[in-house]
Amino acid sequence: MELTELRGVGPARQRQLLRLGLTRAEDLVFHFPRAYEDRSVVKRLAEVQDGDRCSVLAHVATRPAAVRIREGMELLKFRIFDDSAFAEVTFFNQPWVKDRLEHGEAYLFYGSWEAFRGPKRVTNPSFERPGSPDAGAILPIYRTTAGLSQHVLGGLVGQAVERLAPGLEDPLPEDLRAAYQLVPLQQAIGDIHRPGSSAAVERARRRLVFEELLVLQLGLSRLGRHAPNETSVRIDPCDMTPFYEGLPFRLTDAQRRAVEEGLADLRRPVAMNRLVQGDVGSGKTAVAAALAYAAARSGYQTALMAPTEILAEQHLRTLSGMLSPHGIGTALLTGGLRAAARREALLDISSGRAAVAVGTHALLEEQAAFAALGLVVTDEQHRFGVAQRSRLAAKGDRPHLLVMSATPIPRTLALMIYGDLDLSVIDQLPAGRRKVETYVVDESMRPRIDRFIKKLLGEGRQAFVVCPLVEEGEDDRKAVQSYAKALGALLAPHRVEALHGRMKPAEKEAVMRRFAAGETAALVSTTVVEVGVDVPNAALMVVENAEQFGLSQLHQLRGRVGRGVHQSYCILLSRNRGERAMERLKTLCRTDDGFEIAQMDLQLRGPGDFFGRRQHGLPALHIADMGRDLEVLREVGEAAAQLLAEDPALEGPALRALRGRAEALFERSEISLN
Repeated sequence: MELTELRGVGPARQRQLLRLGLTRAEDLVFHFPRAYEDRSVVKRLAEVQDGDRCSVLAHVATRPAAVRIREGMELLKFRIFDDSAFAEVTFFNQPWVKDRLEHGEAYLFYGSWEAFRGPKRVTNPSFERPGSPDAGAILPIYRTTAGLSQHVLGGLVGQAVERLAPGLEDPLPEDLRAAYQLVPLQQAIGDIHRPGSSAAVERARRRLVFEELLVLQLGLSRLGRHAPNETSVRIDPCDMTPFYEGLPFRLTDAQRRAVEEGLADLRRPVAMNRLVQGDVGSGKTAVAAALAYAAARSGYQTALMAPTEILAEQHLRTLSGMLSPHGIGTALLTGGLRAAARREALLDISSGRAAVAVGTHALLEEQAAFAALGLVVTDEQHRFGVAQRSRLAAKGDRPHLLVMSATPIPRTLALMIYGDLDLSVIDQLPAGRRKVETYVVDESMRPRIDRFIKKLLGEGRQAFVVCPLVEEGEDDRKAVQSYAKALGALLAPHRVEALHGRMKPAEKEAVMRRFAAGETAALVSTTVVEVGVDVPNAALMVVENAEQFGLSQLHQLRGRVGRGVHQSYCILLSRNRGERAMERLKTLCRTDDGFEIAQMDLQLRGPGDFFGRRQHGLPALHIADMGRDLEVLREVGEAAAQLLAEDPALEGPALRALRGRAEALFERSEISLN
């Protein structure tokens, strides 16, 4: 059904809906509320506490009087009363209100109430006559866009639900709904958009979350099942002793375990699909090097794709150091290579002289041909989607795949979100790595911080300073340049450079190169400093407004320092001196276990858009919240396993609708399950 078939949708309104990603009327049915206004809680004025959001049934005691404060600012004030107290009501720039209110009549006023020093007050409340449709209701709040009010969008959603919901096919079989106590789809849709109670919202939400996660889980399982199973790449067992003995360090038990799991995969006649998940600095690259060594001994090449040129160069240096003593050649292929170097790299790769090719997206280009690609390694999973992994794998005859991720997430979530991959976890850090000393401070400590930065830079160390935007919509270029200028004056004669979101990729690379080379003493950025960049001389990370970051983000930032021989420090500067905010940040002082921090982050904040398509290439979630819905996720895993055991292809009549939903979901993300 087209959007224009709904009352009130013309070309302009359609453009607004398109900005929200709503292309058909059906999309409105599944445009779920982001929150609710619970107007069903009605209190007497005497019962209202400061900060309460509730309804009050009260009479208009005085006629609304308009007061002009300045040009363009008009206040409308009046008093209301019930049998327990009086209260003051204020409206800003809403002159129409006085025509809607009748002196002496009763209305339900809903808003956020103030109840300290003097009479109780409410500003810009919603109001309805008792008995009107919205009076005392639980009203949905939708994600909207400029020019599209909640009232208009809610009306369009209501139209779509009324016309389309009765014809919706419920993809969940009746016995599955009964087993997990899930309401039917039509009831869930009705209750999520127009609930009669908070309990109805919870029942509807649980049903819709269950369906969304089940469809995703089944899609991921089918993606894994349809990944090329049999492979002609045969990597024979080889003696790994020379590789291990040639390393300048001893692998941890966790690294050895990940290597053994990978080697076992390589020897099987089916293509490996493995995720190696490890904390910052846990040594994932050494695992990739070990598997590349085994592949080279069987005559196969390895391709490692990194998200940026500087990271690709870093990986090349690391891999060359581990593999070149064994006669295993390497090549670098990035967009920034000069023509002659590029031709040489392409020739080395196509001839097989380079057994390991490290690069960026340049590896995906048509000219990049391999002699015998046997292993594909992608670095930082959240920067490369499923589609790009598949494109690189297509350059070989169904090669093995290894994905490295430094984003620790609990195992349950990892198995869900990376459901097409087997999982290896490196849960140990190499021995001898110094712990980064972490401090949480407020503004009162700034003079001491400034002196500390000067002291470290004077000793020849380098520092990262991260300053996120204070206001939404603030120009990050101006903000970071202004901050860097002030810091540069403070730290003179040391060189300070800025990194911001308006820079072109080549400019960012150049700034990072100068910092990595030691030409810059301090690097100021509004964005998260590039994951994985190794600057051993960097010994200080200062994060301004640290309360704006999630704990996992802060842990990743902290991982940028402590990579060399010097004692390193992380200072988290918070403007929020509230006990809860400071206590949350102090988690990082207590532990450096990324998995523990990630679990706490999920509980405190939820995962934000970590699971959105922008980061990992999989379909975005519309209603499920991985931090909040862990118990539903567990039930979904159980249900999916049972359904696939009984009908692996989901071809039975009862499961065809579920299969169709899974295929449609992944098609929208340009990922084929067939």
